[in-house]
Amino acid sequence: MTAKALIKSMRLRTLPQSTAGIVLGLMLAAGSVSVKWFVILLTILTAISLQILSNMSNELGDYLSGTDNDERQGPDYAIKSGGLTELEMRSSIRIMVLVCMICGLGMIRSSFKTIFCIESECLVVLGGLAIWAAMRYTLGKHPYGYHGLGDLFVFLFFGLVPVMGGYFVAAHSIDWWTALPGAAIGLFSVGVLNVNNIRDMKSDAATRVTVPIMLGDRKARIYHIILITAGWILMIAFTAIRTESLLPYIYIITLPLFVKQAIGVWKLREHELDPMLPLLVMSTFILSLLAGTGYLLQ
Repeated sequence: MTAKALIKSMRLRTLPQSTAGIVLGLMLAAGSVSVKWFVILLTILTAISLQILSNMSNELGDYLSGTDNDERQGPDYAIKSGGLTELEMRSSIRIMVLVCMICGLGMIRSSFKTIFCIESECLVVLGGLAIWAAMRYTLGKHPYGYHGLGDLFVFLFFGLVPVMGGYFVAAHSIDWWTALPGAAIGLFSVGVLNVNNIRDMKSDAATRVTVPIMLGDRKARIYHIILITAGWILMIAFTAIRTESLLPYIYIITLPLFVKQAIGVWKLREHELDPMLPLLVMSTFILSLLAGTGYLLQ
């Protein structure tokens, strides 16, 4: 096992997507309460650890199922290229589960001062579900990602849960209006998955069922436009409801990036779609930072 192969399996280019929701939730909370820096740090580290766990588990699951084959359009990862063995990947996944647990429990303890209260215990259960979801997308006997359920779980665990959960960890209360930006980030995250699945439709067809495979190429691209449009509608609705100032709308300057990405997904052929993935990831991350900043400065 080499450090280069291990880093490749972490898929670092996906990390801004995992932190977009949690950063937005924390910044929305910071607009109402004082948030300690170590709570922010541990919360972000928890989100990053879960993303890395998900990436490693997905790679192992795709390798074992035969989905990660020579027809796949995306980049080669560590096991397929020979940088990691199956046993080494399994060991790395176990280590990441431990890291997720340490960061998550540290986050809860630093925020609520104890693990033994109802709020902390609810978060422990939610954290356990997040670890399960991170691992079972493509790994295990019945991976939900192989049965067309990936979009639902991504919407929940990369949108609603990080935004609302991040807010709850920092503010110790639930603001139900944060479901709007949470759903928006969730829809953009589903868009990232959708592009990945459109790109890999041919290689996926033999081993799994995804939403693009169920819809077909053209309808999957229409679905993508709907995801991006609906996400923007929800973001603007939240801003309009929660503020009378213009400053929180500063994230609108990212709209051309989303338009460019949507046009690319509509026009490009399957093997040309890979650059559209980091474009949507970074667009979502920048939007989250600007939305949070505007909310703080209003």
